[in-house]
Amino acid sequence: MPHSVELVDTRSRPSYEGDYDSSSSSESTHMSRFQSRRSHFLIPPSVPSGHSSVASSASSTPIPSRSGSPLPQFLVNSRPVLSTTSDTDSDPATATLLRNRNPWRQERRPWWQMSRRSRRRPGRTWRFLNRWAKRIVRHPLFPRQPITIVLSLILLSLFAIFLTLLLMYILNPDKDPLPWRAYCSMPSMNSPPDPYNPSLYHDPYYNHSIGMMTPPFPHDELDALPPAGLFVGVFSTDSSFERRALVRSTWASHPRSREGAGDGDDGVGTSRTIVRFILGQPRKDWERRIQLEMEEYNDIIILPVAENMNAGKSHTYFSWASINAWVPPVYMKTPVAPPLFSYSNASKPPPPLSSHDPSHAWQDISNPHPQSWVRPDFVVKVDDDAFVMLAELEARLRLEIHAKPPADASSAHRTIHRRSDTSLRHNNGSYRKLLNVMLTNPYPTFQEQDPLIYWGYLVTNRLHRFMAGELYALSWSLVDWVARDPSVKELTRGAEDKQTAKWMKMHPQAEKVRWVSERCWIYDHPRAGTVYGHGFLFPSEVRRVRKHLFSALQRLLSSGTSSYLSSSSWIPQTQAISLPSSSKSEQFKVEELLTPYGTTPASWAHSSVSTFHARYTPPVSDLSTLESIEALVEGSEMSLIRPDTSSALSVTSTQDTVSRAWANREGRNVRYEGKRVGGTIVVHFIKQNTWFLETALALLEGEDYTEAESQKEDVLEDCDSDETLNTFPGQRTIGSLDLPYATYAETVRYGRR
Repeated sequence: MPHSVELVDTRSRPSYEGDYDSSSSSESTHMSRFQSRRSHFLIPPSVPSGHSSVASSASSTPIPSRSGSPLPQFLVNSRPVLSTTSDTDSDPATATLLRNRNPWRQERRPWWQMSRRSRRRPGRTWRFLNRWAKRIVRHPLFPRQPITIVLSLILLSLFAIFLTLLLMYILNPDKDPLPWRAYCSMPSMNSPPDPYNPSLYHDPYYNHSIGMMTPPFPHDELDALPPAGLFVGVFSTDSSFERRALVRSTWASHPRSREGAGDGDDGVGTSRTIVRFILGQPRKDWERRIQLEMEEYNDIIILPVAENMNAGKSHTYFSWASINAWVPPVYMKTPVAPPLFSYSNASKPPPPLSSHDPSHAWQDISNPHPQSWVRPDFVVKVDDDAFVMLAELEARLRLEIHAKPPADASSAHRTIHRRSDTSLRHNNGSYRKLLNVMLTNPYPTFQEQDPLIYWGYLVTNRLHRFMAGELYALSWSLVDWVARDPSVKELTRGAEDKQTAKWMKMHPQAEKVRWVSERCWIYDHPRAGTVYGHGFLFPSEVRRVRKHLFSALQRLLSSGTSSYLSSSSWIPQTQAISLPSSSKSEQFKVEELLTPYGTTPASWAHSSVSTFHARYTPPVSDLSTLESIEALVEGSEMSLIRPDTSSALSVTSTQDTVSRAWANREGRNVRYEGKRVGGTIVVHFIKQNTWFLETALALLEGEDYTEAESQKEDVLEDCDSDETLNTFPGQRTIGSLDLPYATYAETVRYGRR
């Protein structure tokens, strides 16, 4: 019968006479052959004469070897599938040897049977990187000496710094100074609509189309409205004790900050305005000092969050305010009754007062039965490097809380790019009509909806649209929604002012949120050198700026046929102030000048005090303290002084010029045009305490009437009685009939021609 052939272990072979004397010799010989794996793998082993590597179970006689394989030896499977009926199957030693012989050859599949995925070797990317790293390290130019390694690291650092600065410059949207003169003159530039969603932006001050000037502020009916409740939170840190002390002694308590210019209003407007400092958890070294400061002033709020700027502090502040923010009630009766909202009935006993709280609150708390405090109409977030005029802020927000948004805001915004026409006036800026309705019905019912107002300085660039973080205000309904909405809590990290804008766009009624911008009266300190910076601004200078741009727009719109307008034609031909013309021949399209996003002339960004990306230097080096403050006022004669170095008598002439400019300066009554409010709201980017004190002197101090104005009081009375051309209703006139927009000093200098 046929026999199956099987490889057998050498230890089971019979010993042959004449070759080896014992089976141990045969075993050692075959084991040595097995150990030489390479020779067995490539070259078949030679069999000695008289021996056979294959045995039969029936006979021990050697049989011829099997026929050769058509494939090479190293491609033949080293373990052929053979079967046998011999007794060697029962030998465990033989089975173990066959299993352990070349195990890697037993499990490996032929390369032609492998899939493409299985042929991919693990760590291929790592080996590739390792190989190229070795090539770079072995390159002759690779530094190996210590001095060359240090120089290489320095070069790499310089390259990284250069690349970082280049990317910052490319991504920075603030490369050119902003046209602040247009912001103060044209409402379309002050509050530009969103081209993708115009209905998000409703500006009550935007009551004229393109080509018209901003109406005067304040409205005549401002004092007839009840004051708005403001909770102002100043973001500070545990180590900023000096800045908190400056805030307490200046704009948080100063009468001219709380009452306004002139005789003021006896603090009625800010009688519901509360200022508190917002801190995170203080460091351990500062805990004792913060506790003592809290006991002394009663104006510090510690949030349950680590101190940070863009890691959720703003959201924690609004969440805290939704529970713990309270302001005094309306103490005085006004012709217009306070509006009733959903939060009007919430009340709480008055908390401990701070020294800079309103005087009306101190008077009320001394009564046996003080009135309960109520929820604020606005919660304001302020940075501690900002100087805030509280009366100005409250006046703007008071008008906002009583303004009625348009019924169809989207349709109103569709006409902003059309030319001026009386039929295109905005329907949301007429406060007089609104007040007439409220006066006829002094007891209004509940509003259909609480006001949704997002107020601040609107920053627009190619990436974002948001209210700048130095100061922005949210109406109470928005604050309550921000604190409760779970989706808002997921957007708390990042630039906090940009995150707040995202929250407003996530509101369930985002189309009803009024984004109200104020770009004219919020700016950076003159020494900041930023695109938002210029001199300290007052209403008298803004009126001259509006006159200049109004004349330019009249010439532009009357031409009609001209497609381009040179920047030099925008220079006003008046004796009040002359703007420098551009050295380059700039051409502008009429369509671009009439749109909020078009190119603007360089003269619209000109400042008599500061220059963008240039360190401020006073016009004269030896100015006194008050003269140096006067030189920081936009448009003042002191800021226009340029020393004459070509003359031998330059020192004497410069001193005479300084004395004349100081004598001709404007008093506060002239600068505010006889009004209580209407000027600067916020001065930002005050990085040094010296700058803070300069701002306090410029905005809070000074005489109502200068010595020269007191001597020429009769001239002012005549100017008040004159009716001038092209004046705004309700605005006080300064100057003469021939020079209606000149300052008092210019009126005296040029005479009444």
